[in-house]
Amino acid sequence: MDTDKSILYFDGVCNLCNRLVIFFIERDKEKKILFASLQSPAGQKALEQSAQQLSCEDSVLLYHDGKYYQKSTAIIKALSMLGGVWRLSLVAYILPVFLRNKLYDFFAKNRYRWFGKKEECMLPTPELRSRFLN
Repeated sequence: MDTDKSILYFDGVCNLCNRLVIFFIERDKEKKILFASLQSPAGQKALEQSAQQLSCEDSVLLYHDGKYYQKSTAIIKALSMLGGVWRLSLVAYILPVFLRNKLYDFFAKNRYRWFGKKEECMLPTPELRSRFLN
């Protein structure tokens, strides 16, 4: 990976995931995080590269400091990068990873039913295009 920024890979057709991306964009004032859908060429490449480190089914991925993180760990780490009050998300590390990921998997399994699904990945506005990888 040739960027010093972190990259959050998300399910581009998932309404919940798209809301999560908007949440991060609105709060990431220093623009530390770039974004790519898992369906994009960049997302497919990340899935291939991360497959050596982890299992990525129904997972958000975060590439940070040369390493991939998934599921609850990816969310916690990305939230903490926002700084301020969001650093309190690190408290979630007190829960064992298997419990955090059980909750994550429950939401991932039901996300389309609860929040809906788009036919196509979201297209960023021209102002936000620089924050997204293809």
